Amino acid sequence: MNKQKAYASAGVNIDAADQTKNNIKKLVRGTFGPEVLTDIGGFGGLFAPAWKDYKDPVLVSSADGVGTKLKIAFLTGIHNTVGADLVAHCANDILVQGARPLFFLDYLAMGHHDTDVATAVIEGVANGCKASNCALIGGEMAEMPDFYTQGEYDLAGTIVGMVDRERILTGAEIGPGDALIGLASEGLHTNGYSLARKLLFETAGWNVDTHVADLDTTVGQALLAPHRSYVTPTFKLMETVTIRGMAHITGGGLKDNLPRTLPEGMGARIQRGSWPELPIFNVLQNIGDDIEADEMFQVFNMGIGMVLVVPADQARAAQETLQGLGEKAYIIGEVIPDESNEIYIA
Repeated sequence: MNKQKAYASAGVNIDAADQTKNNIKKLVRGTFGPEVLTDIGGFGGLFAPAWKDYKDPVLVSSADGVGTKLKIAFLTGIHNTVGADLVAHCANDILVQGARPLFFLDYLAMGHHDTDVATAVIEGVANGCKASNCALIGGEMAEMPDFYTQGEYDLAGTIVGMVDRERILTGAEIGPGDALIGLASEGLHTNGYSLARKLLFETAGWNVDTHVADLDTTVGQALLAPHRSYVTPTFKLMETVTIRGMAHITGGGLKDNLPRTLPEGMGARIQRGSWPELPIFNVLQNIGDDIEADEMFQVFNMGIGMVLVVPADQARAAQETLQGLGEKAYIIGEVIPDESNEIYIA
């Protein structure tokens, strides 16, 4: 028996994977800059950073996935957005330390390789890399029969960025009175989907095609709202405004993520109503009528995807600059002395 046919009889289709690789070559190459020294298909990706642009360069890395948001892609058949969500999540995670993304690696695993689905996923990853100004220099597409449910897959990625040692954001300089600038999210981003799916599909009895008047769209489209990358506007803001700390509002919401950038002895007071909470969060809380506001702020981003900490006298300038860049930016609170590092939402 031909070896490739034998492998196919075991559930692994090498020809389909090869077809996908051919499909994505143009997509991947579209993320390349002069720093990328290899084409796709090699055993490793080579990247030569512009070291001369840094005095004392430090590499910053992060790895993540998009959680059960993938379930929404499976249900809707829309696969070209979750890859961009993945890159944005990882890029924002290293952004909070002041790092500029350099390159990205993805991992896509399927029970049975589907060329159309895999191509759509990688299209999203490539689009996400372009949005965060980084190169997609490699990855892995695994086919594992009997490991994943038919029609489902897993997606994860790793990003590497760089920052000058003297420009690393640690939050150490944050002090009482510093202002909190909130950058708007588009929706749930990539967190809280287990609870959201339970509320929308089980409690409310809806499906991805249900049109909800309060959302002005279907459930599926609302849940697939993109995880935004804040890389470009934030680096532009750094040219004129001092940023003392940043918090990416992911799992744990404002309550758990903001303390990660605050020094010991500092907390924060956030004024609810200082930004428009997205309709999806009101819908979710109304369905789960026993969910307290504190839990909502600990599970979901509530309309704020990133928080920047800036000196109070630069807050208005920061807001105006971000708005001029097309961002929805709000002054949502301030840093206060607090030995427990508590976040108070009033």
